[in-house]
Amino acid sequence: QVQLVESGGGLVQAGGSLRLSCAASGRTFGSYAMGWFRQAPGKEREFVAAISRSDGTTTYADSVKGRFTMSRDNAKNTVSLQMNSLKPEDTAVYYCAAERSIVGVTIGPSYWGQGTQVTVSS
Repeated sequence: QVQLVESGGGLVQAGGSLRLSCAASGRTFGSYAMGWFRQAPGKEREFVAAISRSDGTTTYADSVKGRFTMSRDNAKNTVSLQMNSLKPEDTAVYYCAAERSIVGVTIGPSYWGQGTQVTVSS
């Protein structure tokens, strides 16, 4: 079991940056691949980024590639999502997620945070 709590959301102008963080409870954080998803109003939740358990392998949705960077600190039980060059279409609730593998976290995580709102104004 792992509990996830996101922070760092807010309101930013287009072209700006935000850094989201996700704090995980439990002593087995390093056993989980981690992911970020987002859900915009009226749309389905979509994959944003994922990172492997230990070697730092990352994968990104095409829509954020080159603008977003995901990282993790296993000593602090945290993952981060650095979001640069933000666009109004990035506006959404962003969710942290966890699963045993990077493939698993990409397609169907078992654990979810409560979400944090990101709003990008034009």
